[in-house]
Amino acid sequence: MNIICSLNHISKHFGGVKALQDVSLDIRQGEIHAVIGENGAGKSTLMNILDGVFPPSSGDYLIEGKPVLLHSPLEARSHGIAMVHQELSLAPALTVAENIHAGRLIHNRAGITNRPAMNRNARKLLDKLNVSAIRPTDLIRDINVSQRQLVEIAKAIAEEPKLLILDEPTAALTKGEITEVLKIMRGLRKDGVSILFITHKLEEVKEIADRITVLKDGQKVITLENTGDVSLQQLISYMVGRDFKLEERSIFIKDYETRKKALEVRHLTVKNYVNDVSFTLYEGEILGLTGLVGAGRSELLHGIYGSLPRVSAEILIDGKPVNIRRPEDAIRHGIGFVAEDRKTQGIYPNMSVDDNITSVHIKALANRLGIIHPSQSRSLGRQYCELLSIKTPSGKQLISNLSGGNQQKCIIARWLANNPRILFLDEPTHGIDIGTKSEIYKLIGSLAAQGYSIILLSSEMYEVLGLCDRIMVMHHGQLRGILDHSEASEIRIMSYTLEGSYAKNSQHTGNGD
Repeated sequence: MNIICSLNHISKHFGGVKALQDVSLDIRQGEIHAVIGENGAGKSTLMNILDGVFPPSSGDYLIEGKPVLLHSPLEARSHGIAMVHQELSLAPALTVAENIHAGRLIHNRAGITNRPAMNRNARKLLDKLNVSAIRPTDLIRDINVSQRQLVEIAKAIAEEPKLLILDEPTAALTKGEITEVLKIMRGLRKDGVSILFITHKLEEVKEIADRITVLKDGQKVITLENTGDVSLQQLISYMVGRDFKLEERSIFIKDYETRKKALEVRHLTVKNYVNDVSFTLYEGEILGLTGLVGAGRSELLHGIYGSLPRVSAEILIDGKPVNIRRPEDAIRHGIGFVAEDRKTQGIYPNMSVDDNITSVHIKALANRLGIIHPSQSRSLGRQYCELLSIKTPSGKQLISNLSGGNQQKCIIARWLANNPRILFLDEPTHGIDIGTKSEIYKLIGSLAAQGYSIILLSSEMYEVLGLCDRIMVMHHGQLRGILDHSEASEIRIMSYTLEGSYAKNSQHTGNGD
């Protein structure tokens, strides 16, 4: 079988940090080659070398047998290599079609940009991905994170690459969308395109990968040729370097009669997103929120939090009406919000770990003159780094230098430091490795046991079924039903998301509503 490209004894150092050490990897024509490992294992660094983002510190990079030294992704494109990065790179103020054609706009004979032709071409690419909800004329800023991911994939496919690198392409997608993306990957493989696939979703790896390479701490552990013979448990053990078991929450709320109502939402409507939704969140409860992408899940939380304008709603905390018009009001009433996209809505990338953790609690740290002593910030940052096992050389480290999982822990620590009573968690394990997921699951369960009231928005059925006391299912901006943990199943939940299902005419609300 032809080798599209090879990395031989590649190492990459950033100052004193060894991101990769003596890694060798080859990619065959027409194969799907998965690269897995925990956050910080070196996966993205390896992919960025392949894509020309930066050169290796040592080692050889060969494309179709010829040594190359790429200086930019543009050079990689000229060699038939395209990459969909984990951090999306779309221009928010441009349309979907303009983003897909970035760098290769279509012009008419007069040299004027031919937008109708670009829209038609974009429509074909989106149809190939089975994406009907996105229009070529939509502005990127007006579509959600998962839809932007699909646009990135369409943009990469438009390049007709020999090697397509996909860095966490399904992290923000629903099960149905993931199925379609995997179908596209199989079609590309059939056409002879090589795919390098980085993901934390090991079920996808087992389902689609021809070969699997495992990285740990910047080194290659193993490349597995016979993927059908390896179990998920073996893959996890290779990744973490020990036997590993993902624990589920063991105690769920059974009696709501004596539980206090922490948050009541009545007739919430957010224009174009949420229509007349009412529910109750109880003290110490983990209330799941799921449904297909575009169902209005995130918008529901933002509407309550005041970061999206509401048409109407009555919100009560501890049984008393509150007026939340902006996030500052929500924070004052004890609500914390870990948003879906930590890169754009979560971290302050140019600030330290300590400053990120203390950013919401900053007024409480200030003296009468509004001055914050650095030792207070350091002390609080160190306290939460230890509490949440955040891996960082020091609190002075830029948060952007941490792995995705540790960044997410910092964002959770930020809200815990502000002593909230209610937490909104929007896809909290998005793009996080299996080991860190387990830590966050334990943390969420521990917070509920301490009396925190949590709304957990997740597209992962394992998370909502394994962690949540009740599960709310959204569909086209409406609440289709609320299932108690004891009666919830993946099939039951999915039935609530289907057009014309029995749930449409029978909104079961579970215990406590």
